[in-house]
Amino acid sequence: MNYKPLDPSKIYLVTGVAGFIGYFLSKRLLEEGCQVIGVDNLNDYYDVELKHTRLEELYPFEKFSFIKGNIADKEMITQTFEEYKPDIVVNLAAQAGVRYSIENPDVYIQSNMIGFFNILEACRHYPVEHLIYASSSSVYGANKKVPFEETDFVDNPVSLYASTKKSNELIAHTYSHLYNIPTTGLRFFTVYGPMGRPDMAYFGFANKHFGGEPIKIFNNGDFDNDLYRDFTFIDDIIEGIVRLMGHPPIDSAVPHTVFNIGNNNPEKLMVFIETLERALSNATGENEIFEKVFEPMQPGDVPATYSSTDALNQAVGFKPQTPIEEGLQKFADWYVRYYGVKQKGKREWTESDSGQV
Repeated sequence: MNYKPLDPSKIYLVTGVAGFIGYFLSKRLLEEGCQVIGVDNLNDYYDVELKHTRLEELYPFEKFSFIKGNIADKEMITQTFEEYKPDIVVNLAAQAGVRYSIENPDVYIQSNMIGFFNILEACRHYPVEHLIYASSSSVYGANKKVPFEETDFVDNPVSLYASTKKSNELIAHTYSHLYNIPTTGLRFFTVYGPMGRPDMAYFGFANKHFGGEPIKIFNNGDFDNDLYRDFTFIDDIIEGIVRLMGHPPIDSAVPHTVFNIGNNNPEKLMVFIETLERALSNATGENEIFEKVFEPMQPGDVPATYSSTDALNQAVGFKPQTPIEEGLQKFADWYVRYYGVKQKGKREWTESDSGQV
């Protein structure tokens, strides 16, 4: 185990700072006295007000600076590196979503490919101690061997989103080899929690339910062969990132590595939904049961995600373990409070949801 506490003397650059993971990571860094430079383009892929709410909680910290910009803008990224000279970079800015990548492929190339290339180029010309970037469990595609291990074959992505994340890993490996940039990729497994992404299934289910609409479940109504997901609570994700910050891969010939960050405990989607119903019932004091519509699996979906966390645990002595009962209750309590859901009567809701999981 090689875990070093955060160093407040370092300068941390976090892209995607107004996003779900970016916000919670930046908040943790700032609470521990670190200087954080946050970059985000505040796009409207989902509710921009939620992104502003996250930022408003970061603004009071004296050591927080915000730059509104797109990582696909090479000049902006270069200027940011030149001005602030970050020691540690965490690239979380990316266009998310599996199904959305089928409808809008262009934005994935701009953000996930060109944007990440710009980050690597900046790290090349303004050397950093450690570059951490978001990959995804989607790189495992439809692999049937479980749990997924970092050494598994991942050359058969089933969505453009997964292809861009696999490409990130390949390009990062090349830059680490050529320019000796200590780089770590993180394969996140279905992250959830309060103040999360409205396009994710659990959030969308709550939106639909309180809007008086049925939820869509993409498993053909096949409960015996239900979808499995390795749902990972946001606090566990942040703890994993923070521990890895002081653990750059400097002892290997090519200073590049990847880690899974997942719960190592996949749940059936229907069990997850029933747990969410109970959590919302606890939060509202009402019996919150979703109206359900079952549909076929969507293009790009995979039947199961299941992470091995052995490598992460060996490297930094940590493995995610928050049970969904605890994590979903925290989400439900936040949701009811944030949106003003009352115990009697449902709030008005008009925003559509993709129901992605």
